[in-house]
Amino acid sequence: MLGSMMTQNLLISDLIEHAGKYHADTEIVSRETSGAMSTTNWRDVAADSRRLASALGTLGLGMGDRVATLAWNNHRHLKIWFAVSGGGMICHTLNPRLFPEQFIFICNDAADKAMFFDKTFMPLIVGTRAHLKTVEHFIYMGAHDEEVAAAVPGVLFFDDLIETGDVGYEWPELSEETPCSLCYTSGTTGHPKGVLYNNRSTMLHTFSISLPDALSLSSRETILPVVPMFHANAWGIPYAAAMTGAKLVMPGPGLDGDSLLGLIDEQKVTLALGVPTIWMMLLASAEKSGSTMPSLRRNVIGGSAAAPSMIATFRDAYDCETIHAWGMTETSPLGTANQIKGKHADLDVDALAELRLGQGRPPFGIDIRIVDEDGVALPHDGKTEGALQCRGHWVVDTYFGNEDSTLTQDGWFDTGDVSTIDVDGFMVIRDRTKDIIKSGGEWISSVDLEGIAVSHPGVAMAAAIGAKHPKWDERPIIVAVKADGANPSEEDIIAMFEGKIAKWQTPDAVVFTGAIPLNGTGKMLKNKLREQFGNTLIERGL
Repeated sequence: MLGSMMTQNLLISDLIEHAGKYHADTEIVSRETSGAMSTTNWRDVAADSRRLASALGTLGLGMGDRVATLAWNNHRHLKIWFAVSGGGMICHTLNPRLFPEQFIFICNDAADKAMFFDKTFMPLIVGTRAHLKTVEHFIYMGAHDEEVAAAVPGVLFFDDLIETGDVGYEWPELSEETPCSLCYTSGTTGHPKGVLYNNRSTMLHTFSISLPDALSLSSRETILPVVPMFHANAWGIPYAAAMTGAKLVMPGPGLDGDSLLGLIDEQKVTLALGVPTIWMMLLASAEKSGSTMPSLRRNVIGGSAAAPSMIATFRDAYDCETIHAWGMTETSPLGTANQIKGKHADLDVDALAELRLGQGRPPFGIDIRIVDEDGVALPHDGKTEGALQCRGHWVVDTYFGNEDSTLTQDGWFDTGDVSTIDVDGFMVIRDRTKDIIKSGGEWISSVDLEGIAVSHPGVAMAAAIGAKHPKWDERPIIVAVKADGANPSEEDIIAMFEGKIAKWQTPDAVVFTGAIPLNGTGKMLKNKLREQFGNTLIERGL
């Protein structure tokens, strides 16, 4: 024998123990459901996580039991995450924005045995409780509350429960393959599907997203995860914050622009993460207040593509670097992050801005490719478009409760996106397979059209869809929501496309609407828009 190295399982419980030991006094600031602010630290989060894990055991919860959360991003939710996963149970984050029927389906499909909830969501508990077949314990995330006790008979209270736990509780020695968390997809058709993560996949994902070429996290950061903890595990940020010892600022229910701006300036946030609709509200609030957000150095955008104008505003007006990232519930979720390489340092402003528009390149641990309709791999030349597929250490194989693999015969996961990939691995999402507009046999990217449309100051939100056309099968149209106080015309918006794209790709019409329907994670429901506006060109005789 030549020698050997220690072998230890990769476990989530080690994350919180590390944070509690080596970053004990680093603050965790969170907004309560009431709007009040509270401050704790990694030492106390670690101690309370152990207490809670111990207390859950006294309720009869054990290995593999699903424990649901219906909650905002706050310190109690953080403690639940580590207590449940560290204790060998499975933390199932529920999306409160789902329709009640979907909510009921997901809870029953997961066979949740306990459910934590914030007061905001008490009506959902009251309205669906009779249909939740497996939930034995409802735990209100706060101190004893008579209103909650009256509305949810038999309810337990987080603050009381944690006091019964043992701070000397020792985390179980688990296999790193032990499941730790469960998230459901936010599909727009059919029932959502569960993605079951394990300790190993989560830990490898946590290492990877912390790297400089991914999200570049460290103990020097003050991080504001606006992305909800119920949305693909907040992109893994709570785990990575514990690993790196970063300060966390948890926004609770205050996701409007003014509330987020207040947190950024008061807590000196250096990094914020969220979807484009959130950043549009933040920029509007910053402009209105006159704040320059001096502490904010970086923001990460995911969920959908950001408009070039938004990225430029962050850069030019606020000296804030925008990092595009891409991923899915099925990829834990990070698949790519747009960090430049050394050779790009001397690019001029315009060239660098162009590079920043894409979703970036994969960190170590995940691989991507594009294929044609027959599954044949296509060249990574930055021009050829194909179906995006991926594989790696934190990519789904089988969905929860399903023995059939989701992968292709040669072991890749089909993402449902259409993209290009260049020789350096920089990937650009051109569209969702189901959303790309096919006009006369040619593809038109709805993502590109939307980015141009929302660059008009009078447009608050825009969706590009394919409308039926008697000659070309379908043609692009824009469905737009006007910005407050603005009244752009159809001609004003159509004029925005001149010189930016090929003339034949220019939308044939603009339709104004009061609101664009969104799913539970803030993505536009284009199937609903196609149902409503798909006959626009035929009705207009265009």
